[in-house]
Amino acid sequence: MSLAPPVFRPLESVDRRVLGALRIVDGNTGATLREPLAVGIDGARVQRNRSGLWVISEVPALAAHEAAFDAPPALPAIGSVALTATVSDPAGRYLPRRAAVALPRDPAPANAGLPASLFRTIDIALWPAPAAPTGANWAVLRISVVDGASGDALGGALLRITRDGSTLAQGLSDWRGEALVAVPGVPVTTWSEDPGAVVALEIAATLDTVFDPALGTRTPIAQLRAGRLPDALPLVDPDDLEARRALLPGASQAVMLAASRSAPLTVSLALP
Repeated sequence: MSLAPPVFRPLESVDRRVLGALRIVDGNTGATLREPLAVGIDGARVQRNRSGLWVISEVPALAAHEAAFDAPPALPAIGSVALTATVSDPAGRYLPRRAAVALPRDPAPANAGLPASLFRTIDIALWPAPAAPTGANWAVLRISVVDGASGDALGGALLRITRDGSTLAQGLSDWRGEALVAVPGVPVTTWSEDPGAVVALEIAATLDTVFDPALGTRTPIAQLRAGRLPDALPLVDPDDLEARRALLPGASQAVMLAASRSAPLTVSLALP
């Protein structure tokens, strides 16, 4: 007696095109953050997959793209739909931020190596909160950012440490104006530029600070001492602040970095 093989009939078929994926990384190390985070995009559906990426699956403006596989629509043009992502850490290890997301992504396999490719993740860096742990040999600056006239604490300021034109580290200030800027990889000793010494225990760098009064927060000293939160916590896009650096209030100053050293510093800004 022989039995005929069973016949399987699909009851339902669901196909959906992925529109992009966010990869949240540690701003200091570049490592992918797999901790529980809160990630959202206004006007889009975002889901976390098993690889720790946040997949963009639905955008009303790109509804025609979601069912198109072999030949995605030519319009809207690549990168012409501007969305804003918000990322926060419920555990408070990283400061929240905004990030710009440009869709649709380039679907051409030949362009897979380009930054706007659908086959590449959209990387969003988070910067540590002031109380976050640091590495054993890191050079650490603990910075207070204040308004030079009133002494108000400035939240949402972007801080960047550079050396010889290269960015070594970045950070953001919280609502109290406090920022942790940690520089991994500073050598314990290095060749000295001073003709009277062979090695040096410090390296010279520059600290740049930029603040947007329209987007950042200002907390009066009395409110700060009372521990009362402002009406809204700072939520800025560091990449946007960096791009508009020349148009915003800021300051630059020389700093000395040393491995395993934590140094306090106050940055005073002249605001309009």
